[in-house]
Amino acid sequence: MKKQLLVFVLFISSTLLAQKKDFTMQEAVLGLGSTLSVKNLKQLKWMGSSEKYAQAISTDNFKGFVATNPANGDVDTVITLDKINEISNLKLKSLPAIEWINNHEFYFMNENSLYQISYSRYEPLRKLEYKKEAENLFFEPKKTQLAYTISNNIYIQNISGREKQITTDGTKNIVYGTTVHQSEFGIDHGLFWSPKGNALAFYRMDQTAVTEYPVVNWSETPATVKMVKYPFAGNTSHQVTLGVYNINSGKTIYLKTGEPKEQYLTNITWSPDEKYIYINIVNRAQNHTWLNQYNASTGVLVKTLFEEKNEKYVEPQHPLYFVNDNSNEFIYWSQRDGYTHLYLYNSDGKLIRQLTKGEWVVNEILGFNKKSNEIIFTSSKESPLQKNIYAVNIESGNIGKKSTVDATHSATLSANGNYLIDNYTNENIPRNINIVDVNSGEETNILTASNPLEEYNTAKVELNELKADDGTVLYSKIIYPADFDESKTYPAIVYLYNGPHVQLNKDAFPFSGNLWYDYMAQKGYFVFVLDGRGSANRGFEFESIIHRQLGTVEMQDQLVGIHYLKSLPYIDTNRLGIHGWSFGGFMATSFMLRNPGIFKAAVAGGPVLDWSMYEIMYGERYMDTPKENPEGYAANLLFDKTKNLQGKLLLIHGTDDATVVWQHSLKFLKQAVSDNVQVDYFVYPGYEHNVRGKDRVHLMQKISDYFDENLK
Repeated sequence: MKKQLLVFVLFISSTLLAQKKDFTMQEAVLGLGSTLSVKNLKQLKWMGSSEKYAQAISTDNFKGFVATNPANGDVDTVITLDKINEISNLKLKSLPAIEWINNHEFYFMNENSLYQISYSRYEPLRKLEYKKEAENLFFEPKKTQLAYTISNNIYIQNISGREKQITTDGTKNIVYGTTVHQSEFGIDHGLFWSPKGNALAFYRMDQTAVTEYPVVNWSETPATVKMVKYPFAGNTSHQVTLGVYNINSGKTIYLKTGEPKEQYLTNITWSPDEKYIYINIVNRAQNHTWLNQYNASTGVLVKTLFEEKNEKYVEPQHPLYFVNDNSNEFIYWSQRDGYTHLYLYNSDGKLIRQLTKGEWVVNEILGFNKKSNEIIFTSSKESPLQKNIYAVNIESGNIGKKSTVDATHSATLSANGNYLIDNYTNENIPRNINIVDVNSGEETNILTASNPLEEYNTAKVELNELKADDGTVLYSKIIYPADFDESKTYPAIVYLYNGPHVQLNKDAFPFSGNLWYDYMAQKGYFVFVLDGRGSANRGFEFESIIHRQLGTVEMQDQLVGIHYLKSLPYIDTNRLGIHGWSFGGFMATSFMLRNPGIFKAAVAGGPVLDWSMYEIMYGERYMDTPKENPEGYAANLLFDKTKNLQGKLLLIHGTDDATVVWQHSLKFLKQAVSDNVQVDYFVYPGYEHNVRGKDRVHLMQKISDYFDENLK
């Protein structure tokens, strides 16, 4: 009897030990960035031009930075937090975020000061104090100078602390040194130091004629209004020029980029010798680009190296890459053959050779390996779901694979191109980090992260390849409910985006792609995610097929996925929901109005409901102007289709949204009232286009509860 009791107790104990936890909403939404984050190595970076790499170490016994020589594995302490505090006269309790300048110097910013330290000799501190209202800071280490903007004007401060204002007419209408063209075309900054620090190029944006739009601050009593500039499709756009300030002469010139003034200036690139600046000029119709070379001293157009046209659109997004800092040869990115590939040119604009080719896209240039004469890059060559590492010889064009595990790789190359820090993940690997000898292929693992979700009820995820109406492969994932029983039926939620520049399904950890999917699975839902035509990483034809008809082909492809869902005997086709944000919010609302009756409930966040109320750069690229494409704009206009609504629709919007302005959903509500159509609505006061931070838990609880109320 005692033996039987012992066996029973052991059985119960092992059962309890084997039980896994459900995700809380907090964990599902914020866990991967906090308590459930995958272990990583902090501030793991190459040390300037050195072949050593550094990382931050923070334990009870040591806080500082250590350096490793990948050639022999030797590890040395670079500097401790105590030493940083001593020579900077600070009292930091944690390690600052540092940037390596060269093989013996780094800098970091704290409050309104920049500290530059030589860690080889612990030289006296160099410190730049700048005004607390400074924005768009851009440090130039060779001459130790800092550029920034205050009240839309540009300032430069050097190591002596002398501040010089180089523009004076900055206002709300005249804006200097910030992103332009609504941050499209890959633009993410507006100040451009020359390679040797002798000059600063900068954007000047005149938005005087651009429509003013009110953003209301409801936190004050009475509420106040901030007027922002919003260039609506078909309306007047801003006018951009590029200035160049010469540090030595103190003079500013502007590049003679010519007419018409409503054009786009992107991919700003200095030549390594500082003599020239290259710009991709894109016409407003976005179907023609010129790669122009300008004299950086006079602003005169030297020559147009070449042009590209496309009947749909061209979309240059990458600066030129000068090989080995050689001013005479550069690599140009282009989709001219249908996929994003690399082309080697000389400085006269003569094509030397196409370096990469095939039905796959190049994602990043990591750098140049001088020893092998190879460009190291990442691409989707192995699979559109992955990003692997390759090398192409610039003379022979031979391509070799450098990563040994098929996965989604994020890598950085040492200055001389001899070593890679290879940080990768896939369905089964939360994170591995290897140091790779590019020349020998030898790999040294420095981190194998454990699975932080091991104790949780993660969902079963199944990858499927479906076919569009033209035979194109569409990748989808289906997330199964917990305790799935094929004899039962379950509700299902379709999550979608399906717009340009976004890919939801990747071979990465967690394989579901979003722990909120796992959360809904544990509540008894199927979740389905499909990347239809129009989404990223599949080539120009795949993405551009939506041109002039947003929401049409994308809906056809999502219907393929829905047909697949309905074919499964354990999906309750009377309990289908759909959810998306931004372009996905547009798609979710479109389904409820243009294909009513499929979904019982929908949640649309920050939705575009009228593309004529969206901004020029994105809107006109994919739709042309409302005057040029009235049929396309009318087809995807959703204000006039509210009468078609069947089922429940929840719209969510941030009151301060300056991307998809709040008026989209307000006009929709007004029309719903006029049509006597009931729509659910929730706003997030003070939030812009997305709800982030702790309040995102509230958002996702709101969405989850809505589906529970209407699909359970």
